[in-house]
Amino acid sequence: MNYLAHAYLSFSIPEIAVGNLISDFVKGKKKLDYPETIQKGISLHRAIDAFTDAHEITRQAKVFFRADYGLYAGALTDVVYDHFLANDPHEFAGGANSLGGGSGLSTFAEKTYEQLAPFLPLFPEQFARMFPYMRSQNWLYNYRYKEGIFSSFTGLSRRAAYMGDPGKACELFETHYKELEACYALFFPALKDFAFATLEQLMDPGEGFKPAGTD
Repeated sequence: MNYLAHAYLSFSIPEIAVGNLISDFVKGKKKLDYPETIQKGISLHRAIDAFTDAHEITRQAKVFFRADYGLYAGALTDVVYDHFLANDPHEFAGGANSLGGGSGLSTFAEKTYEQLAPFLPLFPEQFARMFPYMRSQNWLYNYRYKEGIFSSFTGLSRRAAYMGDPGKACELFETHYKELEACYALFFPALKDFAFATLEQLMDPGEGFKPAGTD
């Protein structure tokens, strides 16, 4: 559900971004139906999810949602991380270590939609239906606003049969905002390093993998 993080951690490589963003809609060996670099994006997405779920900081963040949402605490935490990434001045203020090529969030979001659009014929059906709404409603940019996060919680509740009313999640997000922000600040640098190292392993030496912001 954290589309911004997966787009950002695709390191400005269009095919990696495609795989990273469609991965939740590609089950098991179905990834072998896609071109090789998109397969690598799918593998990167799965590695990012496994790292995130297992990390001690994420376990701490999930606690704020677990009593009310059980197994959905992880999905809610993923969405929350996107909010703090969208507002992270180290990542979207043109800093030297930014992966967006020194761009702001708005420019990064539009660049991502432009990278994805040519691959529309390859999208899984569910993502193909969703992508026009993602772009027209500018989901990636609107994660920076609490209202955008509340909309994501509502969308998650519609797709998750047993999650229940998202209203409590919105309340918990507001109540524990500072604690969740602190979890993100501790966690994201580790995730960024992990994602870079993982993609470096996935890419062939001859592909010249050298993403922006890694000098």
